[in-house]
Amino acid sequence: MKTERIEAEGLNLKDKVVYINRVAKVVKGGRRFSFSALVVVGSGDGIVGVGKGKASEVPEAIRKAVEQAKKRLMRFALKEGTITHRIIGKYGSNAVVMNPAPKGTGLIAGGAVRAVFEVAGIHDIVAKSLGGHNPFNTVRATLDGLSHLMDPDVVNKLRGKAEGEFVAEEESEQEVKS
Repeated sequence: MKTERIEAEGLNLKDKVVYINRVAKVVKGGRRFSFSALVVVGSGDGIVGVGKGKASEVPEAIRKAVEQAKKRLMRFALKEGTITHRIIGKYGSNAVVMNPAPKGTGLIAGGAVRAVFEVAGIHDIVAKSLGGHNPFNTVRATLDGLSHLMDPDVVNKLRGKAEGEFVAEEESEQEVKS
């Protein structure tokens, strides 16, 4: 799903280091070490990006990753601190199941998935990472799921319903259950 390019200028972005890996290259004289860093950046209101940087020093790798993440920002549907509906994001052998949660539930997610939610501004969600444990693929699977989220207003327009019609149906269903 292609999204429009979001400029990092003027956004109050915060970054979070998800994973740092030491990489060794064997050369004639021994081993050369470098570091790769996985970083997520977000505005805290539904904008998030991911970047990977590699350098001979950790701070330089993080700086490169942050720069790349700022170039790859995407926007997703966020409603009252949670996602709009259940979604499964997939990338490689990884899958991330994300369920919206009521206010006060908190962030119930592990590792790399939690880091994405923290910078994205999601406060109440239940998520489960399935498949592999590679943090690079887990973050990409999370972003895949978030990119496929649909805004309820857009869905209403596609279905040809009035703006308040969908909400009224939900409220009447809750009254019937009570």
